[in-house]
Amino acid sequence: MVPAMNAFVLSDVRQADARAWFAYGGLLLVGAAADFAVTQFPADMPVWMPWDFSWPVFLVTSLSLGWWALGLARLPKSERPPLWRNVCFVLGVLSSYAVLQTHYDYLSQHLFLFHRFQHLVLHHAGAFLIALGMSGRAIRAGMPSFLRPVFDSRAVRGTVDFIQHPVIAPVLFAGLIYLWLIPDMHMRVMLDINLYNVMNWSMAIDGIFFWTLVLDPRPSPPARLGYGWRALMVLAVEPPQAVIGAILTLSGTDFYAVYHICGRILPISAISDQHYGGLILWIPSSMMSLAGVLIVLANMFMNEERGRYAPKA
Repeated sequence: MVPAMNAFVLSDVRQADARAWFAYGGLLLVGAAADFAVTQFPADMPVWMPWDFSWPVFLVTSLSLGWWALGLARLPKSERPPLWRNVCFVLGVLSSYAVLQTHYDYLSQHLFLFHRFQHLVLHHAGAFLIALGMSGRAIRAGMPSFLRPVFDSRAVRGTVDFIQHPVIAPVLFAGLIYLWLIPDMHMRVMLDINLYNVMNWSMAIDGIFFWTLVLDPRPSPPARLGYGWRALMVLAVEPPQAVIGAILTLSGTDFYAVYHICGRILPISAISDQHYGGLILWIPSSMMSLAGVLIVLANMFMNEERGRYAPKA
């Protein structure tokens, strides 16, 4: 009886593995078709198709969503995130994909205010929603088992520990904004597709790591930091963003002539373009910091209430 049951279970596992690899093959075919269409018929593509197809963005987005959905099905109901967190995660992933792999990316290369909105999504709003989604457990449950040791390796964990160090994290968060907005650096990046991709990836990845650290709803431990540290980090990144946003908004000097070289997609002056971009960096970014602090405080109060009313042994 037992050998027969083991054989039945093994058969189910093999069928599941076969379906998974079939799905991966289908995913590659979809990506290849999109890459071919965008490359060969760029003028005929609708606005929701990529302007410049990126295999890394396509694979990271599709695999993340696929592993997340599969992981939700595998997790016990008691361990699944609530619906609102799942909605936040999907919206965060799709919004980040939209500003990178639709025709909006073309707009962001030809107008500073569109570029700033792209980074507002990648570094703030999209990453914020992904962090609120708390999807790590579901993604881990859905990914192939041979990949889990890679994410558990000392190199990966050491990198994450460095990026999420309470001193390094806010410096990176604000520092990357300043780095990519140095006029000479910005000129070079916007004219070099490889550097342009590095810029966008760095903003997206850093934003996810930062907001995941800050918005973790758990107390410490198991969370990396206590609530005081998290609130302090969010407050620390707000003034540098406000300063550079104010400078760009109030200055009468055009710092980013690259958009004149590439051609502005809308008939507005360089100064107006820069002022609108500065406002996007100044006001919405500050509001995101305020929202982050409020969520940290809400998590702290809710955990205190749970501890107060939890049954004592």
